[in-house]
Amino acid sequence: MIFEQIASGGCQSYLLGCEETRGAVLIDPEFSQIDRYRGLLGQHGLRARYVVDTHTHADHFSASRELGRTLEAPVVMHRASAAPFADMRLDDGDLLIAGALKLKALHTPGHTRDSMCLVMDDRVFTGDTLLIGGTGRTDLPTGDPHALYESLFERLLKLEPSLLVFPAHDYKGRSHSTIGAEVADNPRLQKKERAEFVQMMKSLDLSAPTHLTEALRTNMSGGKTVDQLLAEAAARTPFMSMAELRTRIGGNSGDVVVVDVREKDAFEAGRIPGARHIPRGQLELRVDGELPDPTARIVTCCEFGKISTLAAATLRQLGYTRAAALDGGLKAWRAAGYEVER
Repeated sequence: MIFEQIASGGCQSYLLGCEETRGAVLIDPEFSQIDRYRGLLGQHGLRARYVVDTHTHADHFSASRELGRTLEAPVVMHRASAAPFADMRLDDGDLLIAGALKLKALHTPGHTRDSMCLVMDDRVFTGDTLLIGGTGRTDLPTGDPHALYESLFERLLKLEPSLLVFPAHDYKGRSHSTIGAEVADNPRLQKKERAEFVQMMKSLDLSAPTHLTEALRTNMSGGKTVDQLLAEAAARTPFMSMAELRTRIGGNSGDVVVVDVREKDAFEAGRIPGARHIPRGQLELRVDGELPDPTARIVTCCEFGKISTLAAATLRQLGYTRAAALDGGLKAWRAAGYEVER
């Protein structure tokens, strides 16, 4: 078996490949590593047969939908998953087969309702059900400490003690453990009675993941993250440097139209000299009246350079083919010591 473990911060994802057929399975891919997965597939001469999420992630952005689309591989999740983009939904006991690779689904709710583990002959991919020296939390949407107790003590921990454990997260640089080692040394698994285990899980004082709402929104619905929207807008939008814009507005104010897309208070507090004001929320409704020449060279600006990128991409979609975004925002403009008009 070809095996690659890909770490991204605390996230752990896995690439499994059959040496004979070159079929591959990706498990819990993370969005920022998409190019890396593609590179590894090419490096090993593999073709993705399945892209699997062991559960609905709440702390990072899954790459399953994007990889499934671009690699033409079905996205696999448990039947309880709410994600509308899952192409294949597994029941407890179902097998995924890719050449010589055989992965058995083990439904292990608790961290989330749709959590499952993937069991092979010598290893188990535990998602966030069982971590090295810990377990998944149960205080996030669809979490249930009673269900986690049953999944652990009545199912997962009854597997062969020698099975290697590969979790979806580890923040201490560890690659794997074993079922036996976790039973012996994992502090949370020493609470063997249901009541004390449930009480322990309920009393954990854990902070919410940084991107909780956005991660759940995108991973459950297939929607896009803000970073995705910005990246897509930037990919179809040219930029103008601050120095270049300063030269153009200083020499010939008619050479370029500067459109400030911030709100009124920010615009009035300080703007690039000669800038016109069209708030981003009103852009589509006001653009025909404010910018009658679709051939004009337009540069959008905002406070940090993000909303202006979206605005420039919108203008280009509307037919303003010379629209560009300022590389940077008013904050950087002021920091550079450039003139601000009030």
